[in-house]
Amino acid sequence: MAADSIVTFGFVCVQNAGRSQMSTAFAERERERRGLEDSVEIITGGTHPADSVHEEVVTVMGELDIDLSDRTPREVSTVKLESCDVVATMGCSTLDLDAADVDVRDWALDDPDGQDLDQVRVIRDDIEQRVTALFDEFFDETDASPNRATSK
Repeated sequence: MAADSIVTFGFVCVQNAGRSQMSTAFAERERERRGLEDSVEIITGGTHPADSVHEEVVTVMGELDIDLSDRTPREVSTVKLESCDVVATMGCSTLDLDAADVDVRDWALDDPDGQDLDQVRVIRDDIEQRVTALFDEFFDETDASPNRATSK
């Protein structure tokens, strides 16, 4: 695909240690499942990154054979996020982007930090459905070309 047809998804929360990490992992898996490695860029980060991914998040993602134990939360710049087609915030952000063509969506998810594993599984499953729906919105199941004219 041409470079101008790459769709960029951003997943952001404060600590980049729970919800945005799960979102990123599901987006990476979905990108691979659909053969969109050359068509989708994924950006993740936090405004105040934690030292490590929350243990309960590592545990419940491991149940789906997704290993987050080696991931490190990181900061993401506003400039980087302004290059995205869609930025999903996790319900904890006051993110204000200047770029008019970035679709900022607040997913309003509960913070998994300190929650029992059953509650973290509910959050995880919600995130998985949202990520799949995001890919469905932008990409036809049988074609790697973007569905929307807003893709870059």
